[in-house]
Amino acid sequence: MGITATAKTKVSIGTTASFATAVAYAGDTWTGIANITDVGEAGTEAEILIGKFVDQAYVRKLKGSRDNGTMNIVVARDSADVGYAALVAAEATEFAYNFKVELNDKPSTGSAPKNSVFYFSAIIASKKNNFGDADTLVTTTFALAISGPIIEVAASAS
Repeated sequence: MGITATAKTKVSIGTTASFATAVAYAGDTWTGIANITDVGEAGTEAEILIGKFVDQAYVRKLKGSRDNGTMNIVVARDSADVGYAALVAAEATEFAYNFKVELNDKPSTGSAPKNSVFYFSAIIASKKNNFGDADTLVTTTFALAISGPIIEVAASAS
């Protein structure tokens, strides 16, 4: 596929239903989020377990639990956007919501080219407004604390 830019990436919020496969996630009801200025980052990082033993000269390290982190998405504040409203409502709850991140990276050829898609469940841990100076868009940063795996469906030609 080659490298790709973030431009034209789409982020959507789903329901609180629990899914374990890409096929199940794909069947969720999705609401697109408009006016995103920064999608943020997410990915796995293992907790490092450290053992120091008196009968050994070196520290021993093992991989522990994996954490997919917190994706901070920055959205231009638009209370008329249904996606923005869904994020605000979700932040007020304790529930994990499904998210879909779709890149703009589908192949230029093929019978039915498809973009890469990432699915995950996350609680919205925070909602912070940035007011800035006179020449700054008012934005809201939503912290999506990812709970569980990120399921990636690679771009394909069909």
